[in-house]
Amino acid sequence: MTELKPLPARSGLIGIWASLRRAIAHAVPRQAAALPERVLARIALQDDEAEVLLRLFQLAIVALFGTLYLASPKTGAGTAFAPAAYAIAIYGLLTVFGLAWALRARVPDWAVYASILADITLLYVMIWSFHLQYQQPPSFYLKAPTLLYVFIFIALRALRFRARFVVVAGLAAAFGWIVLFVYAIVSGPADNMITRDYVAYLTGNLVLIGAEVDKIVSILTVTAVLALVIRRARQVLVQAVSEGTAARDLSRFFDASVAAQIRGAEELVAAGEGMQRRAAVLFVDIRRFSELAARLEPNAVIRLLANYERRLVPLIQAHGGTIDKFMGDGIMATFGAVRASETHAADALGALDAVMAEAAGWADGSAGPEMAGLVVNASLACGPVIFGAVGDANRLEFTVIGAPVNLAAKLEKHNKRLPSRAIAAADAYAAALAQGYRPRREPERVTSAVEGIARPVDIVILYRAPAPPPG
Repeated sequence: MTELKPLPARSGLIGIWASLRRAIAHAVPRQAAALPERVLARIALQDDEAEVLLRLFQLAIVALFGTLYLASPKTGAGTAFAPAAYAIAIYGLLTVFGLAWALRARVPDWAVYASILADITLLYVMIWSFHLQYQQPPSFYLKAPTLLYVFIFIALRALRFRARFVVVAGLAAAFGWIVLFVYAIVSGPADNMITRDYVAYLTGNLVLIGAEVDKIVSILTVTAVLALVIRRARQVLVQAVSEGTAARDLSRFFDASVAAQIRGAEELVAAGEGMQRRAAVLFVDIRRFSELAARLEPNAVIRLLANYERRLVPLIQAHGGTIDKFMGDGIMATFGAVRASETHAADALGALDAVMAEAAGWADGSAGPEMAGLVVNASLACGPVIFGAVGDANRLEFTVIGAPVNLAAKLEKHNKRLPSRAIAAADAYAAALAQGYRPRREPERVTSAVEGIARPVDIVILYRAPAPPPG
């Protein structure tokens, strides 16, 4: 990122012009060229929205100009030609056209520059017409407070967060006022119009050089400051959009609950930080997946897993589950670990029922040929777990650690020995009933030795595997 240089200590128009040149040179952050297309598209969308907002502001200004023109007193000695009315009308038409364009399509840069020149030109035409309307020498319009509106036109261009638009507006405003200033001197009365007497300047149609220089310096100074501010703001916008896009992309690799916790953390998440909660752990996987994967092409295996996860993950999340990790064909989900829940066991059993109901249609092919014949196993355990971040400073992972995780993983494998499709530890099932879970069928209860567990485990068989066909 290019380092911003402070405004030079030189005073006057030369120093301001040097600042404007730097603002033009650095109007577009250098890192923008290296941004991915999707980030540039989001930035362009922000520009499009800002262009619509700018046109709405311009409509409000047109309405204000028209109201002030109609309400202002007119001299009886005025000319039949009224440039101010024409300028306001043209500006209104151009603004409506620009708003319609911005709403329908992206406004190109050349059209923005043309709009800037039209803004300044029509404002100055209206100011120039004051001496005709009130039958005064041209120096009369130099004192018009309407010049202050030029700062509004310059500021409006800041909505696009592009310094070059602000710079062009400021330079056009300064140049236009110099033209009006020179015109007032050249076309004024033959006698000397220039004075150094401030009182005479205020009370008569005389020209004070210093006053006009002050106006031009003010226009250029405001332009330089705004351009530099917008350049810095543009860099912040690009960085914010880039990081926001990256965060959205990276959040796809996390469960939504975990991503929300990372974004909402008051301090930087570090390894070794965790919290203990009572939670339920659900394991789901495809039975005999290794055999199936060996028969399929690699791309077919990935498509199968993607379709399998696409169908089951929303069911788990709909019941308040958080996807902890994908392990090949295995899905590990937790309930009540990321966010404390008083119904974690009941929610987990509800998710298990939904998963098994979905998988029931796969065996007969009713869910489509890609899922035909897939058999899903599931297991559930609950108890105290530790939820936190593990890893090092450069690679972190949120996970759940505890005896229920180990038990649920071993119960999932134990389905093959019972045989069953879905089982739960008896204490998890009891907790779910206490939390309001209503079983779909009366389960079978057994006590079985589970590989890797020292003592026999009380198990509730929720879904038993169908008996193999005879013969």
